[in-house]
Amino acid sequence: MSELLSELFAVRISVGAIDAICQRTSLLLAGPHERLASQVLGSGAVNVDETGWYLAGENRTMWTAATPQAAIFRIVEDRHRDRLQGLLGSEFEGIVTSDRWWAYDLLDPEQRQACWSHLQRDFRFHSEGLAAQQIFGAAGLQLTRRLFETWHAYVEHQDRARLAVEMTPIQTELRELLEHAGKKSKRHRLHRWFANNLLKLWPALWTFITVPGVTPTNNAAERALRGPVIHRKLSHGNQSEEGERFTERSLSASVTCRLQHRSLCAYLRDLLAAHQTGGALPALP
Repeated sequence: MSELLSELFAVRISVGAIDAICQRTSLLLAGPHERLASQVLGSGAVNVDETGWYLAGENRTMWTAATPQAAIFRIVEDRHRDRLQGLLGSEFEGIVTSDRWWAYDLLDPEQRQACWSHLQRDFRFHSEGLAAQQIFGAAGLQLTRRLFETWHAYVEHQDRARLAVEMTPIQTELRELLEHAGKKSKRHRLHRWFANNLLKLWPALWTFITVPGVTPTNNAAERALRGPVIHRKLSHGNQSEEGERFTERSLSASVTCRLQHRSLCAYLRDLLAAHQTGGALPALP
């Protein structure tokens, strides 16, 4: 950044001065970031996902909780369920859309929505197997295609009662497919666990039918993590815990502004100006 400012704008500024600006901005973002987290986690439905991160070369995990209008990030030690609890808080009562990573088993299936894009990939994997596994996977893929066609039609007509009616035969056929594949049989050994896992999570497959604001995919969280993943590859993570806090707060501000089609630069300018004049710090958009 020091070289960039020098080359493009003829502004001489040291690496140390840039780091000081980042630290000062991180402190100013602390309050707005916590208020944003309260707003996101106070919504009726959030999309949650996680990705790898680094602290001084050691493995860490970045979690995100996202809505269509905002996203927050937390960098913690690992992907275990207690980190999920720490992200959501003890009073969270909304719906979590996620993949089927075991940490999410902390939540009751009634409080979850499993991502159907992940399920589609799993069915495709089985459809490329042999014999009974191939038949099972192909049938699952066909049902998944029908599910997405029905959902996309709902996005157009917005009739939830019609959505429920049109999903019913898909639910019935999938249940029969899974119960048959879940039986203890040598022919089902390669996909029996997958089938039984879906039966165990059954309510979490269909939350999107009845709960407004819930979608059948976890695309919102995956899109929110796309930029941070690129940032991780370029920066190799952080070197200190203070750096982690700056990353959490700055990425939350950046992604939230992007989701709302707002200028991150304008927000940070207003934040710093308010601090200098003693005014109230502006909330994140």
